[in-house]
Amino acid sequence: MTPPKPILSLNKTIVLTGMMGAGKTCIGRRLAEKLGLPFVDADVQITEAAGCGISEIFKRHGEEAFRDGERRVISRLLGEPIHVLSIGGGASMDPKTRALIAEQSVSVWLRADIELLLSRVLRHDTRPLLGKGDPREILEKLIEERYPVYAQADVIVDSVDAPPEITVEKTCKALAAYLNDNPSSS
Repeated sequence: MTPPKPILSLNKTIVLTGMMGAGKTCIGRRLAEKLGLPFVDADVQITEAAGCGISEIFKRHGEEAFRDGERRVISRLLGEPIHVLSIGGGASMDPKTRALIAEQSVSVWLRADIELLLSRVLRHDTRPLLGKGDPREILEKLIEERYPVYAQADVIVDSVDAPPEITVEKTCKALAAYLNDNPSSS
């Protein structure tokens, strides 16, 4: 009996980008499982390497030092066998990190509106960028800065307030369409 054909034929890692609360980790885990690939969360790798949480890294060393370490971790992860990689919301803002991702992966922006983002990020007090004022105002500013950069992703999928499987299915279909139109990326 012939083994089932993989859902997608890939020769590059899939990188999920987007704002905090867009669902990168949740969708990433399920997408990886569906595709039969490992899932890696860059933020987890960073905190393991640093021996402390992201909020603590920001407090001790500042955002610039965090972004530098983040870039090094993402670069290392992109050199590993194909997987689904979730990156932090600010990682794509670094031009060097963005260039690495563009060259070595298929990038997917999980786009979400502000109401969905707020409903998700306010559930936990683990977002260092939101600790500096009104979360809505901060998210609005971040959206204004980041969405034009995120829009450079290879694939854009709207993250919705529904069971994660719906966004996973939308992501699979969007990836399949992208790979069909860009055979050198598959």
